[in-house]
Formats: sequence, structure tokens, C-alpha cells
Amino acid sequence: MKLIFLGTGTSQGVPVIGCQCEVCRSQDRRDARLRTSALIEVDGITIVIDAGPDFRQQMLRNDVRKLDAILLTHEHKDHTAGLDDVRAFNFVDFPEIHPMHIYANRNTLSTITKDFDYAFAQNKYRGVPVIELHEVSAAESFKVGDTMVTAIEGSHSERFRVLGYRIGGLAYLTDFNSISDDEMRKLEGVDTLVINALRWTEHSSHFSVGEALDIIRRVAPRRAYLTHMSHGIGLYDEAQAKLPKGVMFAYDGLTIDIE
Repeated sequence: MKLIFLGTGTSQGVPVIGCQCEVCRSQDRRDARLRTSALIEVDGITIVIDAGPDFRQQMLRNDVRKLDAILLTHEHKDHTAGLDDVRAFNFVDFPEIHPMHIYANRNTLSTITKDFDYAFAQNKYRGVPVIELHEVSAAESFKVGDTMVTAIEGSHSERFRVLGYRIGGLAYLTDFNSISDDEMRKLEGVDTLVINALRWTEHSSHFSVGEALDIIRRVAPRRAYLTHMSHGIGLYDEAQAKLPKGVMFAYDGLTIDIE
């Protein structure tokens, strides 16, 4: 299995529009972060987790020519706004049409059908995205092709629930700010854990670095990567030096192999 970090930034990305901090002015490519998303290649299929407003750029930058499914963590626009661009994959072999299979919880699917109503209209106009929706929940695992996926539920805030996903030895959690003990048990035996860490100080709807490290210590994976980071993390080399062994700040384009 291969994981590519397509984007590792928070909802505003890095650099932030108009910001003149040292991170937003950095020339180190690891300090430039598109909105959070990841690509997984496993069992002959390609899966993307989240399709935010940078989806098109991420697909082009990583030369993605085939995409079988998208797993959505929740309904916020930095994770769903790019879904119109699945059209490119729908019609790449035209006249054969490849529907895009999208997996998400009920609230997220409801938001998608509202925001992209033209894709689900009774009388569609030509060229709209061809999407097949699949409702999933933390109550049971599901398959994408022949690949088993386990959904892991957490809180994004008091108002929002969010899904993470486990595929084999990989678990991917973003936009969490809490997780129950029952859901933590789904992470037992994980080899590689990806988890959000917005900034060093606490935040009402995301894990801080310290809170993410607490989860990592409890799960005890072989290695862990932090994602969904703001410019408040600081310059990459300086920030990385503060992390314990086996934990790494992810960056756009980082590719890892998972047994």
C-alpha cells in the first residue's frame, strides 16, 4: 500500500492570503500546504480521502490518471469543494463513463446533494459529474472494491461528527478534536497513524500538537505523521526538531509505503 499526502494544510492553506509571517514567506516547499487530502493505492485501486478546493491542482500535480473512489471525512468545504472536478475521471474514456464512488456519513452526503444538486437532478444537463453515493458509518466496516475499510468516528466540535478511516495497517484521522475509547480500540495494531495537529496551542475544533501526541502515545504505532497544519506550526525544520522519534510533520508530496 502506498500513501501520498496531496495536501497537509488547514482550511486556509499555507501561505495564507495576505499573511507576511515567516512561514507564509518561506521558500521551503515543505512550508507550502494545500488543503488536507491524501491518496492511497491498495489492491490495485486508487482512493482519495477528501476533495477540497485544491483537488484539481492536487490531481494534476501528482499525475493522477485513475481514481476509483473518494472517502469524505465530513462536510466542510475545505474537504468537499472540489467534487465538481471528478468529471475529468468520469469522462476520461468517453463514451465509456466511470461513475465516481463517494463514501461518507449521512450528514456529509446530504450536504453534497445540496451543494452539487445539478449532479443529482432529474433532468441533468450534459457534462455534469457522475457520482454514486454510499452512506457509511462507524457502526460497521465496508468495502471499496475488495478493500476493507473501517470508519472511525470522532468529534470535530460539539456540532460536528467526523470520520477517519483505517485500511489495513494505516489509519487516517483529520479534523478530530476528541475520540472515544470505543473508537480508539479500532486503532489497535496500527502500523502508521496519520492525525491532525492544527497548531501548538489548543483549539476548539482540532487537536493541537500536544493532543495529537497524546493519541499517538496511546495507539503506539510504529510511526506517525501529523497533518492539517496551520502556519502557526512554524518553519518546517524548526518544528520537526521538537517532535519525538517516530513522529513527523507530513508535507505535500510526501510518499510512504505501508506493509
